[in-house]
Amino acid sequence: MTTRLRECWSAVRYLVVGAGTSLLSLFAIAGLFAVLLLCPFGIGIPSLAPAIRLARWPVGVDRRRAARALGEPIPEPYRDGSPLKDPATRRDLAWLAIHAATGMIIGALAFGLPVGAVQQVITVFVWPLVPGGIEGSLGIVVDSWPRAGLDLLVAAAMVAATLQLPRVARWQARTARKLLAPAPGVVLADRVAELTATRAAALEAHGAELRRIERDLHDGTQARIAAVVLQLGIAGQLYDRDPATARDLLVKAQDTATDALAELRTVVRSIYPPLLSERGLAGAVRALAERSPVPAAVTVEYETGRPAAVEAAAYFVVAEVLANVTKHADASQVDITLGGTASLLRLEIRDDGRGGADESRGSGLAGIRRRAEAFDGTLTLTSPPGGPTVLRVELPCGS
Repeated sequence: MTTRLRECWSAVRYLVVGAGTSLLSLFAIAGLFAVLLLCPFGIGIPSLAPAIRLARWPVGVDRRRAARALGEPIPEPYRDGSPLKDPATRRDLAWLAIHAATGMIIGALAFGLPVGAVQQVITVFVWPLVPGGIEGSLGIVVDSWPRAGLDLLVAAAMVAATLQLPRVARWQARTARKLLAPAPGVVLADRVAELTATRAAALEAHGAELRRIERDLHDGTQARIAAVVLQLGIAGQLYDRDPATARDLLVKAQDTATDALAELRTVVRSIYPPLLSERGLAGAVRALAERSPVPAAVTVEYETGRPAAVEAAAYFVVAEVLANVTKHADASQVDITLGGTASLLRLEIRDDGRGGADESRGSGLAGIRRRAEAFDGTLTLTSPPGGPTVLRVELPCGS
């Protein structure tokens, strides 16, 4: 019963506030109609686009109200460019018309039904104390017990109607969601464009990674191995004539081969760190935190294994962010949190540095975003001047 009363109270509030936004919708429609009337004279044409943008304000209020009532976000469907060509404008106008026609009536009923029910019940018990009886809310003069019984039936009908208000509120919110959310075709088109962009970014990042690996192998490992071959060849020629010099060349060749092996291991680790295979993501991130010049603490909220590619991406994100904090943040503490679910890896890195991190100024943040978007993930950065800086990365694990 308490839950039902709470639902009714929430519905009454939603619908009564909707009566106010319905009045705003009526004013918006009237304003747009006035601008349209001025268009044949040339006066309203320049004002039409600004008027449509202004009408989006009450629409936005209803979109946010409906999202709160339904418990799910309703994204804005607007695109850059002229609102006259935006498909969402027609849907906004449809909502304004429907809400202006029904919102005030529904809101008045939502307010009047519970108030009328309470008044009718009070009338039933108070009328014997008032000479001549009391006129009820529907014009029934209660001056006898039969009429009091009739008045009580009216109150029961009002209570029954009040109990249906949550359904009316859900209908109004769902109608708002249907009209004010992006159209299915628009969502699909935007999704295709987003995937196309992220695919291009992933291919570009993959190409850059291959070029880096090729450069490291060519300029480092390959050059050292070539030096080993040359030194061994010279040592072989000098072995009979000058054994001491040949021995020195063999020692140098061994040192050069050792360096080449170390470089090769570094390149391999940059492709897929062995720590991930040995310790998993949580252990690998803890190892990064231990090696960080800035003290770092790791909190693991969800430790079940994810796909190897996702774990590698998260590992390199942490490594890049820790490097950025060391170089630019002037921080004394970094907190790393690994969480999410089996289908989503959520990574949060917070530092108490000077803040002011800006993706447009480089510092590796753009590369981190591209790495996240390659997995259809998201990056959110909050870094006010003075700190703290909070970077959140979400990586889907089913892609």
